[in-house]
Amino acid sequence: MTALLEIDALKVQLHTAQQPVRAVDGLSLTIHPGETFALLGESGCGKSMTALSIMRLLPDAGRITHGSIRLNGNELLALPEFAMRRVRGNRIGMIFQEPMLSLNPVMTTGEQIEEVLIQHTSLRGAAAQARILELLQQVGIPDPVQRIKEYPFQFSGGMKQRVMIAMALASKPALLIADEPTTALDVTIQAQVLALMRSLQQQENMAILLITHDLGVVAEMAQRIAVMYAGEIIETTDRATFFQAPAHPYSHKLFSALPTRKKRHQELVVIPGNVPPLSHAFIGCRFADRCDFAWEKCHQEIPPWVEIAPQHHVRCHLYPDQADKFLSGVTSVPAVKHPVKNYAADASTDQLLLNVQHLKVHFPIRKGLFKRTVGYIKAVDGVSLQIAHGKTLALVGESGCGKTTVGKGIMQLIPTTAGSIRVQGDELSELKRQQLLKKRAEFQIIFQDPHASLNPRMRIVEIIEEGIRSLGRNIGKLPSKEAVEQQVDDLLQQVGLSLEAKWRYPHEFSGGQRQRIAIARALAVNPQLLICDEPTSALDVSVQAQILNLLKALQQQRKLAYLLITHNIAVVDYLADEVAVMYLGRIVENGDTDEVLDAPKHPYTQALLSAVPMYESDAQQREVIALQGEPPSPANVPQGCYFHPRCPHVMPICREVYPPVSRFSTVHTTHCHLYPPVNQEP
Repeated sequence: MTALLEIDALKVQLHTAQQPVRAVDGLSLTIHPGETFALLGESGCGKSMTALSIMRLLPDAGRITHGSIRLNGNELLALPEFAMRRVRGNRIGMIFQEPMLSLNPVMTTGEQIEEVLIQHTSLRGAAAQARILELLQQVGIPDPVQRIKEYPFQFSGGMKQRVMIAMALASKPALLIADEPTTALDVTIQAQVLALMRSLQQQENMAILLITHDLGVVAEMAQRIAVMYAGEIIETTDRATFFQAPAHPYSHKLFSALPTRKKRHQELVVIPGNVPPLSHAFIGCRFADRCDFAWEKCHQEIPPWVEIAPQHHVRCHLYPDQADKFLSGVTSVPAVKHPVKNYAADASTDQLLLNVQHLKVHFPIRKGLFKRTVGYIKAVDGVSLQIAHGKTLALVGESGCGKTTVGKGIMQLIPTTAGSIRVQGDELSELKRQQLLKKRAEFQIIFQDPHASLNPRMRIVEIIEEGIRSLGRNIGKLPSKEAVEQQVDDLLQQVGLSLEAKWRYPHEFSGGQRQRIAIARALAVNPQLLICDEPTSALDVSVQAQILNLLKALQQQRKLAYLLITHNIAVVDYLADEVAVMYLGRIVENGDTDEVLDAPKHPYTQALLSAVPMYESDAQQREVIALQGEPPSPANVPQGCYFHPRCPHVMPICREVYPPVSRFSTVHTTHCHLYPPVNQEP
């Protein structure tokens, strides 16, 4: 088959004030029509820079210093800029990683798609409008006649991603470059976006270059895979071979770092260190410093490109002679020498650490000259949950369902409308301000974005000291300077950071290191409960493994309890003891992790779990339960069951009465009319 895209020995340098950064260093790949080719690897390895090179959209400091990029045999690097403009958006479409930053906030969605049509097609006027409506319908935008007039801020994250896909497909490109198209999207929206891309690919025989670090997405979408590390490709093969028999030690590590139920009582395997700086001049294998099997040759000689099977190539000194000797005992899910067990709460005590009953957080909607209240946004609408000492409760659900608001309500960072929040028996709403400040030492929060929650003008030592000294003032006893310094050092060591890190600023750390600093700050006041709001969101799998191992170790050492707010079901399966599924401000199902994930009862839970990508080589092909439409607005919740507008099993009673609780075990409950309530015999 004739190749659509051929890249040969591509080298890209970024010229900085110090040394040039070799962002892409000798990359070669081939993509055929109708094929999905996945480029997989950690952040900072050069994946996005490869995509920008193909589009010739490098930053000002970037230069392509060597190599060839051919589309249908035509050399793109030889084209003048005016000719390249006809290729971008026409022959090659691109979905950028962050749709909100890629869409123009002052133009309607219709105007932005029309720009593409004007640039690359002859459609104008009514014909262009018809094509825009067709594209919006094609990507599943409801009510396209109205939506065509709306601005990006009026769309959800998944809808903005669909608009980006519509723009990329407007002129029917032969190649679609999708740069992390599902990062930070809910699993239900992710499933819809992936299904949409597959459908459009089949209709148009379009090739896709999929850039991602999500192995589940790769398993669902790709026919061929290339693993990228430190600016170069180190392994390439077909999907089946990669998931059954990965060859490079780095590929093995990626699988070992993934959280699964099988590893629940084990440490996840982590990749020590970080991706080496690309300004470095490499003289050996780039992975050698982080590899368990490296020997002297790996540090002195660049490994050759070896074909170990038809269409399976790897860049590693273990091949062709040493692989059986070193990798014979390595599997994609290796055993771990030091199992880590969760701290088990004392079964003889009934006292709960956290007891939330019928919590409501309603935000008033004010309109008119006098700002009269005309309604309420019911962000949290009657949530009840309990957490025992040393246990982990996961709160899961789609974005906008109220998970983070529950966490902030518990912390008393926002005013609550109704309900009870008790921490170790003390009702928080009854505490005076000074009493609450003292009580807050018992429960702390780790925010979703550590970069935004850490003061950029304060050193790490000052950030951690702030909490210690604040607690001292609240209890009327300030610790000595020496005691504070020693506590900061102990905390940094406990979260796996060097002592010299305390003199640096937040911007000098990676995402995973900033998350560790946020955890250290939360631990500074010796809490018993941590509210973890998406602690691993958008992190590479290797960094995610480090954070999950840290949370498990801290739970064991300090007997901590966690409220884990997340939409990552794999993290829930690995870390949580119980799960509460939330939809539109209410918990619709609650129970032991195994019970809920193995036998979900509520139709929403079933749809949520069906949308989770599966990467295990022996996993059966999943059947995704497609949910119709978007979640209703919390300012205008439906009558009856809140889920009935999207439920595949809706009955007349669902539209009239909110379902009572149904029980399946001592802890497993749901709110659904499909099952008899607790006071009714089955």
